[in-house]
Amino acid sequence: VVSFVQLQDRVRDAIGAADQRKLRFIDQLFRSRAAQLVFDAVAPQDRFDTRRLADRLEERKVHAELSEADAQFVAARDMLFLATCDPGGQPTCSFKAGEPGFIRVINRQTLLFPWYDGNGMFLSAGNVAATSRIGLLLIDFEAQRRLRLEGDAELVDDPATLAGHPGAQFVVRVRLRRIYPNCPRYIPKYRLVERSAFIPRTDYAPPVPDWKRADW
Repeated sequence: VVSFVQLQDRVRDAIGAADQRKLRFIDQLFRSRAAQLVFDAVAPQDRFDTRRLADRLEERKVHAELSEADAQFVAARDMLFLATCDPGGQPTCSFKAGEPGFIRVINRQTLLFPWYDGNGMFLSAGNVAATSRIGLLLIDFEAQRRLRLEGDAELVDDPATLAGHPGAQFVVRVRLRRIYPNCPRYIPKYRLVERSAFIPRTDYAPPVPDWKRADW
C-alpha cells in the first residue's frame, strides 16, 4: 500500500527536478485537502482490491435525480440521519423524525424537510448555514432497505413555506447531487411500536420535554 507522501514523491520523481514549475504545481496539489480526501477514499479500495467494484457501483448505481422508486421511498419515511460539516471540517450527525411524509419530494432533485424544536444548540443547522453540504441516510427498518442522498442545503423560514410544515422552526431545502442505494445486509429488522408524542402535527401541540422544564 502506497502512502499519500510516497505517492507525492513518486510523482515528483517522474517529473524530474528540471521542471520546477510542474513540481510547484504538484506540491500545491498534494497540499490540498481535496487531494487528501480522494487518496484516503481510494487507498482502502486498493488494499482490499475493491476499486473495480467501487468504480462499477459509481457508474451503475450513483445518480443525480430521484427515480420514481426513490421518490416513493423518500416520501414514505418517518426518520432520517443527517450528516453535516462545519467550516473547519468537523462532521456531526443528527437524527430527525416526523410523521410519514415529513420529507417532501418537490421534484427529482429537490427535497424539503421540517426542522423541529431540539436542544437549542443548532449544530447541524449552523453547519448547513455555513457550508451547505449535507448527507442524508434513509432507512426502512421493516423492509430492510436504505438510500443515501448527498447535496447542498439551505434553511428556509418564509411564512408560506412554514405554513405547510406545522410546528417547524424552519425548513431545510435540499438540492440533490448524488443518490445511491446501500447494501442492506446489516440492517436489523425492527417494527414500529409507537411514534414519538413530541412530533408536531396539524392541530396538535406536543408536550414540553421534562429536561427542558428541569431546574438547571
